[in-house]
Amino acid sequence: MVSTPPTLLMLFDDGDAGPSTGLVHREKSDAVNEEAHATSVSPHAPPQTLWLLDNFNIEDSYDRDAGSSTDPVHRERSDAVNEEAHATSIPPHAPPQTLWLLDNFNIEDSYDRDAGPSTSPIDREASHEVNEDAHATSAPPHVMVSPLQNRRPFDQFNNQPYDASAGPSTGPGKRGRGRPKGSKNGSRKPKKPKAYDNNSNDASAGTSSGLGKRRCGRPKGLKNRSRKPKKPKADDPNSKMVISCPDFDSRITEAERESGNQEIVDSILMRFDAVRRRLCQLNYRKDKILTASTNCMNLGVRTNMTRRIGPIPGVQVGDIFYYWCEMCLVGLHRNTAGGIDSLLAKESGVDGPAATSVVTSGKYDNETEDLETLIYSGHGGKPCDQVLQRGNRALEASVRRRNEVRVIRGELYNNEKVYIYDGLYLVSDCWQVTGKSGFKEYRFKLLRKPDQPPGYAIWKLVENLRNHELIDPRQGFILGDLSFGEEGLRVPLVNEVDEEDKTIPDDFDYIRSQCYSGMMNDVNVDSQSLVQSYIHQNCTCILKNCGQLPYHNNILVCRKPLIYECGGSCPTRMVETGLKLHLEVFKTSNCGWGLRSWDPIRAGTFICEFAGVSKTKEEVEEDDDYLFDTSRINHSFRWNYEPELLCEDACEQVSEDANLPTQVLISAKEKGNVGRFMNHNCWPNVFWQPIEYDDNNGHIYVRIGLFAMKHIPPMTELTYDYGISCVEKTGEDEVIYKGKKICLCGSVKCRGSFG
Repeated sequence: MVSTPPTLLMLFDDGDAGPSTGLVHREKSDAVNEEAHATSVSPHAPPQTLWLLDNFNIEDSYDRDAGSSTDPVHRERSDAVNEEAHATSIPPHAPPQTLWLLDNFNIEDSYDRDAGPSTSPIDREASHEVNEDAHATSAPPHVMVSPLQNRRPFDQFNNQPYDASAGPSTGPGKRGRGRPKGSKNGSRKPKKPKAYDNNSNDASAGTSSGLGKRRCGRPKGLKNRSRKPKKPKADDPNSKMVISCPDFDSRITEAERESGNQEIVDSILMRFDAVRRRLCQLNYRKDKILTASTNCMNLGVRTNMTRRIGPIPGVQVGDIFYYWCEMCLVGLHRNTAGGIDSLLAKESGVDGPAATSVVTSGKYDNETEDLETLIYSGHGGKPCDQVLQRGNRALEASVRRRNEVRVIRGELYNNEKVYIYDGLYLVSDCWQVTGKSGFKEYRFKLLRKPDQPPGYAIWKLVENLRNHELIDPRQGFILGDLSFGEEGLRVPLVNEVDEEDKTIPDDFDYIRSQCYSGMMNDVNVDSQSLVQSYIHQNCTCILKNCGQLPYHNNILVCRKPLIYECGGSCPTRMVETGLKLHLEVFKTSNCGWGLRSWDPIRAGTFICEFAGVSKTKEEVEEDDDYLFDTSRINHSFRWNYEPELLCEDACEQVSEDANLPTQVLISAKEKGNVGRFMNHNCWPNVFWQPIEYDDNNGHIYVRIGLFAMKHIPPMTELTYDYGISCVEKTGEDEVIYKGKKICLCGSVKCRGSFG
């Protein structure tokens, strides 16, 4: 029989069980220790599970980042165990090793990764019954092949002297919650443990002299273990946003992009609105305005990118804009979010900033009713005082500099915001007031420079006319309604050129729509198609229009060789609906009577039909000045959207050239509507669109609809291109357009003749 030294049973606590507020008892009774020494070991005893920890480092037994603990940990040994351990002889060939005996120990059970914080103590004391049964069994006792070594506590731990007054504990404090060592950042240098204060006399610390335990929280290294990684956003196949297109031709040079002209400005606004209309037709779910403007900017469809003080090339006083981004695309107001645009000191060329433009949008307490003065509220505040910075500082600096500031006034029309460019102003004064919100606000007084065309004044004039239709204060007023009740809206007649002249236009009969007494196309129509014509999904004109409605909110989406409409309740009906705008006939300075609108007109809006009498070539009179002829050659232009601006194939471009099987001749000399008063212009703001109309009685007619080419401000004359009769080529690239009448339009694109 071989005598063995006493066995030291060490119970491992669960490192992740959470912070404990109780004590961990690891005391052994004297009876257990004495009986362990008295037991003899059989040489054939089965091997027990022994964990041999060579060169054990006490540093690994605690967490370096653990917080301080005030709970003492009792690891007292009985006097009998200590005395008997020292009295035991060491075998001569047994190296001094420290062996920890762990019966049925599972390393996976040593910590719980997902354990939450615990506030109850960990009780691992063995009951007396279990201890007595264990000693009474015939199984051989646990074997220690080496005695315990009596080492000074913490000598290898942190080289700090042991304070005997700290209590009877000889080991570090219990490990708190956290990950097992080495589970993350194994290459990081270990932090030095914080030495406890030897001079501390805090009685609340109890009898524990070890380090404090780790604070509660999730185990280290598990920060994002339960959180699913974010998946990268896949490209949306239905997205219409365009970042770049190397093959796209913006048709704008670098010089024109920095500083434009009226043709470039008109083109950019039409191209943007064409993209917006197409997105509306497709029922695009995302922000249509943002998508259209971003695509235009990304592909270089913009102008006047150079910031400047004063007028903007190509933008006229009185021009209207339906969207804020339109002003940004043409350089009128470059600030995409704020109502004050300004130049920095380095951009203005002088010391300090300078304001370049302001927009009134109705969000602030601006005083905008005066036609020559604007009281503008500074930006910021709500719910705090406004400060003199950014735009406010730029406007304040413009008071001293006396530089010109562009003013754009925002007004509501049919629940839509419309922006009117009102010309150049000077900032004359600046002061502070207490606003309606109760906070201090800045006020700036701007005075309109004289000798400028009317802008906002025209808007207020027509607003008054629309609200008081029966009272026309103008001196040149002649007739209240030229249609004599045929139209739903009255058509006034006014002569402001010669207020004494009260002559009305040549005698004619006013009709709402085209008269087909002369020419009619009879075709055989399938009766089944007529039955289906009233069903929206199966309407014959929907099918003829390639399955898409040609209009969106009464706005034409694209020009086409021919648009199809049918009668009844068909949703595509536009021509037969009559006038929707307040139009008036007025006397021009050199072109006789003309037509204009009291309302602002958005691009693509249906204005009116060119109503008259259909005629053949033989029926047309030579001196007919009110003849519409589809066979004439018109100035070509591009109005439809560009597929490249919407991630579409360029081959999907819709043709815009009229494709009529026969020549259409309509005379409005004897019978007609307001369309007969629309004059010719070589650079017009209105275009004509052929429309095939089915009356559901087997008759099909071709009618002419007149649509707005671009945004048209109120009281602007409405014109379209009459075309010319013949073209003569004098060379390979030289073409001479010859018309029957001399053109007096005065535009930069005037051909000199028309008709």
